[in-house]
Amino acid sequence: MMAHSPWKIAAGLLANLLSSICVVFINKWIYVHYGFPNMSLTLVHFFMTWLGLYICQKLGVFCPKSLSAPKVLLLALSFCGFVVFTNLSLQNNTIGTYQLAKVMTTPVIILIQTWCYGKNFSLRIKLTLIPITLGVFLNSYYDVKFNGLGILFAALGVWTSVTRC
Repeated sequence: MMAHSPWKIAAGLLANLLSSICVVFINKWIYVHYGFPNMSLTLVHFFMTWLGLYICQKLGVFCPKSLSAPKVLLLALSFCGFVVFTNLSLQNNTIGTYQLAKVMTTPVIILIQTWCYGKNFSLRIKLTLIPITLGVFLNSYYDVKFNGLGILFAALGVWTSVTRC
């Protein structure tokens, strides 16, 4: 296994954070100013993801692995659902509500792992879920641009992301 410099890892994480923030703001701007169709924007995302992965593969950043289609079908479908529903959430919600709804993915995964798989988590981890969940619900309740359809899409985005577990 190849060792990576902590600075390279930090730079990669920072680049990922900044590009994610830029993508969210650009997408919202496109929705507001151009009314760009959600499915078209989703296709642009998938194409750009493929292109980025293709370039990284050619640069030797990673080596691809082959898997049979049935092994990755559920993962691929849940990823597609996640992207479509989170884009619809962004289209119908404020950026803050969109981001906070995505934060609910972690508490939902912990609940599913606890209830369905009997996994135990420490009290410290469980306690961190309280402010996260409370913050999301308070934001949703007091958001002046609350949109029920947008919240539904956000919930579906979280649900489809946890089906990959």
